[in-house]
Amino acid sequence: MRIIDLSSPVDGAGFEPDPVVHDVLGPKEAATHMSEEMRDHFGIEFDPAELPEGEFLSLDRLQLTTHTGTHVDAPSHYGTRASYRDGPPRHIDEMPLDWFFRPAVVLDVSDQGTGAVGADVVRRELDRVGHTLSPMDIVLLRTGADAWSGTQKYFTDFTGLDGSAVHLLLDQGVRVIGTDAFSLDAPFGDIITRYRATGDRSVLWPAHMIGRDREYCQVERLAGLDRLPAPHGFRVACFPVRIAGAGAGWTRAVALLDE
Repeated sequence: MRIIDLSSPVDGAGFEPDPVVHDVLGPKEAATHMSEEMRDHFGIEFDPAELPEGEFLSLDRLQLTTHTGTHVDAPSHYGTRASYRDGPPRHIDEMPLDWFFRPAVVLDVSDQGTGAVGADVVRRELDRVGHTLSPMDIVLLRTGADAWSGTQKYFTDFTGLDGSAVHLLLDQGVRVIGTDAFSLDAPFGDIITRYRATGDRSVLWPAHMIGRDREYCQVERLAGLDRLPAPHGFRVACFPVRIAGAGAGWTRAVALLDE
């Protein structure tokens, strides 16, 4: 089996609207930290000088959002309404794992530019690659935006899906849609410009707003979709980290190809 990494890193050195703070306790600092924690919480005294080289285990502290790096959006991320079920929308720790290990197909929209594409583009691309969607297939959108990861351009120049495209995929039984861009919707600037020009509220983040009436998950900030040898014939695993009550969870998304 060949495994292809489809994940972008969590990197404190790259540009993020919500900056990542990554602090590292080296082995010597961590030894002191461990000694203090054991004493304060468990009443155990231990001199870190007794450790070989006075070192223990390094420790990383991170401050970041659940939407940093490759992540899965839960239905609760889209709002408080869930017209499709009794009760509130599900958090990421409540989603069924079998949604996130499925056959997948890549749709290439890297020639479409900044903005949102509709159902016509999705149909055309499915026809071009010769793939008929099956229920629970994972659909991945290759925009090429991952080339700008770590820069401000990554957040402003990419292709998203409009409402018609999302409805088309969900009508075929798709429950997980992924993208190598910052968002499955068009960039903020493009959305606001179109809204101010038309007054049409349907252009306001339709890919996310549809999630209030139809339960599905998005995988955002994928990478390396161009490394896949074919647009289909592989499986994707993108299990989200189990964060209780969260609207998203990070994932190490990979493609699995039988050889």
